[in-house]
Amino acid sequence: MKGFTYISALIMIAIASIALTEAVRLWQTVAKREREEELIFRGDQIRRAITSYATSTDQGALQYPRGFSDLLKDPRFPGVKRHLRKLYRDPMTDDGKWGLILAEGGGFKGVFSKSEHIPLKTSNFPKEYVSFEKRNKYSDWKFQHSPAISQLNVKPAVNK
Repeated sequence: MKGFTYISALIMIAIASIALTEAVRLWQTVAKREREEELIFRGDQIRRAITSYATSTDQGALQYPRGFSDLLKDPRFPGVKRHLRKLYRDPMTDDGKWGLILAEGGGFKGVFSKSEHIPLKTSNFPKEYVSFEKRNKYSDWKFQHSPAISQLNVKPAVNK
């Protein structure tokens, strides 16, 4: 009877190990999906802030921020003008730093995650980000100012 109890205990430990392994995999998948959602939210907030910054200039004089501090407090205006309330970290990397998409005239017109990991999400993106479908890594998800989108979504600020 002692041998039977020992074997039963080993089988129970094996079953518990398998169940725990599957629970960990499920939890990792859920956590990754949440980070992906957060990446889309944060990237979109930064893109909207860049669009707001760019469209807050005189007509025809498109100007991009030189750094994130310009989005937090626009130095071009005498009063406080904020395009972004806080600096969002990249949720997909350990250091939280974004890659910058540089603009031709200086400054940056967008951001992207520096993560080379493969995304779980491959479809059903918001309409502004349909280009993300079937991308092979998070660093391919570019959140950048697009003049066509900005004309639809953001009205230029009016200073009186």
